[in-house]
Amino acid sequence: MGWFGGGFIFGLMLIPILLGFARFFGLYACVGECKAHVFTLFGKVIGTLDQPGLQIPVFKFGPRALLVPFFGKSYVVDTSLRQHYLRSQMVNSEEGTPMGVGIWYEMRVTDPVSYLFTNANPDGSLQANVTSSTISTLSNLEMEKMLEDRHSLSRTVRKTVSPLSEKWGYTLGSVYIRKVAFTDRLMVDNITEKVVKRLVQVTSAMKQDGENRVGLIKSETAFRVSQKMAEASASRPKIVGKALNEIAAADPEILNTVLTVMEVDTLIESNAEVDLLPDSSNVLIQVGEGAGRER
Repeated sequence: MGWFGGGFIFGLMLIPILLGFARFFGLYACVGECKAHVFTLFGKVIGTLDQPGLQIPVFKFGPRALLVPFFGKSYVVDTSLRQHYLRSQMVNSEEGTPMGVGIWYEMRVTDPVSYLFTNANPDGSLQANVTSSTISTLSNLEMEKMLEDRHSLSRTVRKTVSPLSEKWGYTLGSVYIRKVAFTDRLMVDNITEKVVKRLVQVTSAMKQDGENRVGLIKSETAFRVSQKMAEASASRPKIVGKALNEIAAADPEILNTVLTVMEVDTLIESNAEVDLLPDSSNVLIQVGEGAGRER
């Protein structure tokens, strides 16, 4: 039992050692996600492993893969998506205004061999190429176009940079001109002042236009109301006359009573002075303020 336990422990210690020797002699390679292994022998590239998982170089490159640990080298290249942001790249507009431009772009290594051996510094070269292309595309453009047409300008930069980046093993993804800013503080203050004044003018114009519209609506409403009131006043005599004719046709006595009531009501509303005389009086009575007067 003791020999079995010791053998088991010795086996557990021996497995990592054997795997280490196998990896050293190139018997297998563990390719990670978004990684690529480039194998060279006597200064020449013999192949690339870019499929994730456990790979056997001998099955892919033949017996010469066994000589790589002694007479060659294995390179590991990261093929994942990378993103970069270049800040405050200086350009001049058509008006001569100095402006700072921020450029965001993404790239991925699609040809590990070209990435390793075509350019000594592919990252720096790509960054310089994106910068120079952006400056050449945006320089001497109108300020309005530079501020508003960033999407089309971004596509132009990507179209310019892509052919050269592919020679270095890159595939350039999205390119976006993210920020366009003024670098001259005095100019920023002047533009801000002009914008504020323009906003005040626009606000005043909008307020005055609103007041004019409200006044117009009020006047139109008052005109329509007065028109309807006039129509109602004009139709009142016709309606009253029609009603009186109907009453007269039905009973003349009722008509006389209604007319008397209307006459009395009119006298009361007019605040006129009314002198009442008895029916049996045969003497002329002078009506005055000092005489007997009844209202």
